[in-house]
Amino acid sequence: MCNCNDPDHNHLSRREALRGGMAITATAAATVLAAGPASAQTANPYADPAEPALPPSNMVLDLSRAALVVTDPQVDFLSPDGVTWGVVGPSVTEHNTVANIEALFIAAKAADITVAVSPHYYYPTDHGWKFEGALEKLMHKIGMFDRPGALDLEGFENSGADWMPEYKKYINDGKTIVTSPHKVYGNDTNDLSLQLRKRGVDQVILSGMSANLCTESHMRELLEQGFEVAVIKDATAAAILPEGDGYLAALTNFRFMANAVWTTEEVVELIKSAS
Repeated sequence: MCNCNDPDHNHLSRREALRGGMAITATAAATVLAAGPASAQTANPYADPAEPALPPSNMVLDLSRAALVVTDPQVDFLSPDGVTWGVVGPSVTEHNTVANIEALFIAAKAADITVAVSPHYYYPTDHGWKFEGALEKLMHKIGMFDRPGALDLEGFENSGADWMPEYKKYINDGKTIVTSPHKVYGNDTNDLSLQLRKRGVDQVILSGMSANLCTESHMRELLEQGFEVAVIKDATAAAILPEGDGYLAALTNFRFMANAVWTTEEVVELIKSAS
């Protein structure tokens, strides 16, 4: 019988989450995907509209004032070993997200532009929150992005909160900005805008996880702060649940609000041309 006075009695271990804690959610996602991935459907819901009503982008990339920003390039979102893989894995795989984010790191480093990572970490004190949204509840329950403390890296290496292994050489090069963590979704709770402004940046190439959560929230906050934002639509992905396809929801809002929506291939060529 559980001790209902124990604040951690509902907190699943990472092993429990990986083996069964998300089994129901993963099964639900599989049901949504039963007809096959979006690319195999008769009408691809992610395809650009044949006759768009919105005006085309006129954003011109200027590397002297541009930065690559990557949200949550972490194991829990992007690896089969992560606790969310059961629901984000099909989207990550379909959009080739892991490789596309790496291509952006490579291009940005070659052009010597500012690179910033906005991570998501939860410390024990964060599990004392008195109210949460639906996804917050889920993330806290499955131990997503958990660390033992703000100044404690015990168990961090190769944990769900750690960087994807293929990104470490870019993030840990001594040049990449690692901001303070955002705690819900947007960068209004961390120092990303400050770090970018201190470097004279007002153009952002935005990528990372997850499309309709942290990535979209960063886009919205950066736009509100006066930054020009290009979202890289195949360098992100999202959960697919009975409640909806997070990637499709985000893609709609990217098109409505971003200054540009580019593919990885397009922005890599733009960076090379502008170098």
